[in-house]
Amino acid sequence: MQIIKVDLDRITQEQIDLIVDYLKRGLVIACPTDTIYGLGCDSRNIKAIKKINKIKEEKGSKPRLILVSNFAMLKKYCFINFKQAEYLKKIWPGPITVILKRRSNLPDELTGGLNSLAARLPDNVFLTKIINKVGFPLVSTSLNKKDKKPLSDVKNLEIYFKYLPDLVIDVGKCAKIKPSRLIDLRDINDIKILRK
Repeated sequence: MQIIKVDLDRITQEQIDLIVDYLKRGLVIACPTDTIYGLGCDSRNIKAIKKINKIKEEKGSKPRLILVSNFAMLKKYCFINFKQAEYLKKIWPGPITVILKRRSNLPDELTGGLNSLAARLPDNVFLTKIINKVGFPLVSTSLNKKDKKPLSDVKNLEIYFKYLPDLVIDVGKCAKIKPSRLIDLRDINDIKILRK
């Protein structure tokens, strides 16, 4: 496990290149999101997704959300009609995750075998920059073990976790420790708020 201390307001090109390199090699990172610290990896990489499950000590495949950097990337992995796109333009970018009907180009290990996919366009310059640079959506899940509270900092991970991420981006304590809102947007005429 490699740890890098990062000031998000002064992140260097060298740090960005390092993070991108880890993600492109199918490795798992722990990093801040627009909500809480999370674990991230290439959403197309089955081995990396399985490693996240191992770190979190969760058995089997569980639906995970993806982070995208723009609407074009979202449309590559989800079916979106005009009304859904208009709705999303009002709520994104921000800490709101939506469930949409998925295309079949991401592994079942990511979706838990469901025909839906949870996605978010984060309000976070750092994350958007990383996603744009790698060119694929990132898996994002809270940094914690199953049924435990998400961690607000990345100190002493080797004591907390049995299995560790490959790279840790330490930005200090996370101000927010609230997960994103969750909205089921599959039927635009029957929008369901699943988590406030």
